[in-house]
Amino acid sequence: MNDTRSQPAPTGGVRIVQVDAERAGQRLDNFLLGQLKGAPKSLVYKIVRSGQVRVNGGRAKAETRLEVGDQVRIPPVRLGEQGDRGAPAKGLLEAMAASIVFEDARLLAISKPSGIASHGGSGISFGVIETLRALRPGEPLELVHRLDRDTSGLMVVAKKRSALRELQALMREDPAVKGETINKRYLALLAGRMPDGVMSVDAPLHVGLRQGGERHVQVNDAGKPSLSHFRVLERRGGHSYCEVRIETGRTHQIRVHAQHIGHPVVGDDKYGDAAVNRRLREQVGLKRLFLHAASLEFALDGGRVPYVLNAPLAPELVEVLDRL
Repeated sequence: MNDTRSQPAPTGGVRIVQVDAERAGQRLDNFLLGQLKGAPKSLVYKIVRSGQVRVNGGRAKAETRLEVGDQVRIPPVRLGEQGDRGAPAKGLLEAMAASIVFEDARLLAISKPSGIASHGGSGISFGVIETLRALRPGEPLELVHRLDRDTSGLMVVAKKRSALRELQALMREDPAVKGETINKRYLALLAGRMPDGVMSVDAPLHVGLRQGGERHVQVNDAGKPSLSHFRVLERRGGHSYCEVRIETGRTHQIRVHAQHIGHPVVGDDKYGDAAVNRRLREQVGLKRLFLHAASLEFALDGGRVPYVLNAPLAPELVEVLDRL
């Protein structure tokens, strides 16, 4: 098949899509989210797990990296009409416009508020990318990476496919860009008193799915290599305000590594300490996860064009620190 566009099969709903150079290296789940506009992530994972999606005739995992020429079978799925979701609320559009911290010809960066998903799905009509596309109709905006819904801070969106490919290669430590790095820095409040200095956590992480499709991550030798570095900046109210640098970008990495060392991120309903969370909610009004993506440093064009992007700590987190 020479045509890289989707080809309808005689059965009517099934499509066979050939991967072109623009999509090479993309994960299968992200590829499907692009092909099935409006589909929730839970549906995408379901059709992959059930074997309805095939790559070159065989079953594949959601994290499979696609290559040029791969044939992807996409089954028919029932999605609402494009107009069903309407438009993002005015307040969300205004918040997203106000969150932009950097923009040039190929990248746009925002300081994402906590509570907004990276993209729609699983009962969420509008995430970051849908809202930005509504703000910038006609612009080819694509997410470079994701943040957990409850995490605030720096998110980068590509305006050009070339920038998307290069940044995603950096994010996944692609051998083709060996020697180039992307430095990711977070700010977090961890429960209890962390020791001074830098504590490095080298512990593999495995993503499991609970009933209903909810992801749950744990330290497990069968998981992927994961490395985080925690450094105490100051102590507040018996807890540790830390800078966290991560060398890998696994799902829930900081949250699970923090739990693993006995100092979970405060405000974490999934991996945290319920008693600490309740006490901080009552005493200082902490109503969210205290985790913020503070900065990204990288270079494009083979290392020739450096970027240093920053997102100031979310105001509600500054207030919590002031009250501790």
